[in-house]
Amino acid sequence: MKLQDKLIPYLEYCTYRKELDKKTVKAYRIDLKQYFSIVCCDEPDKEKIEEYITGLHKKYKQKTVKRKIASVKAFYNYLEEEELIAQNPFHKIKVKFKETTILPRIIPREEIEQLLNYMYACLGDASVVGYKYRLRDVAVVETFFATGARVYEISNIREESVNLNSGLIRIMGKGGKERYVQISNDSVLMILRKYYEENKSEIKKSGFFFINNRGNRYTEQSIRLMLKKYTGQAGIERNITPHGRVIIRTS
Repeated sequence: MKLQDKLIPYLEYCTYRKELDKKTVKAYRIDLKQYFSIVCCDEPDKEKIEEYITGLHKKYKQKTVKRKIASVKAFYNYLEEEELIAQNPFHKIKVKFKETTILPRIIPREEIEQLLNYMYACLGDASVVGYKYRLRDVAVVETFFATGARVYEISNIREESVNLNSGLIRIMGKGGKERYVQISNDSVLMILRKYYEENKSEIKKSGFFFINNRGNRYTEQSIRLMLKKYTGQAGIERNITPHGRVIIRTS
């Protein structure tokens, strides 16, 4: 069996079965093609894989190395699960990284209130056509601050993952990690329910809870640009367009 012959079926599996983001699938394709070009044999031994990993460390930063190794390991996991190989060769290889500590960004509560007050004022001034989209933006920002979820996670919330009665939301992180968050604030739940009622048919058709003006998933980039627009209009100098988690300073 030639490993490269299994690349297209694997990427289709990632796209249609696992429903991974297009950018993630593209990264898998690039990483795996690079791996095949370096480790040319279909049954690589431990030494060849160790040489490949060492080469990555010499050429790339730690974050990129971790992603490239994870791409290859995921591919071998797929081959093993499909019984196309007897054993994943990465089971015999230990890869350790020095974890860097990333401090969460702190946003003062008064700035959050300033932003939300401005967005609610815009919502009140919206035209009939613009109301549903401004309502969506308010719902996204309220969800962001109520849950502490990443933009990527909010963008990929599925309709079936949101229980508007209990306020329980299932969040899928990168790598398929799943967790549940509880929204207990009645005002936030009310906005989410209003948004859902205004956009129910488009949401059901898309499958994603937060959608754009064309009825497709509200992407991470669109959410970041939306946040940047409203913070600027609200007169907030701090850039709160998030790449990771934030915590809210209450005093």
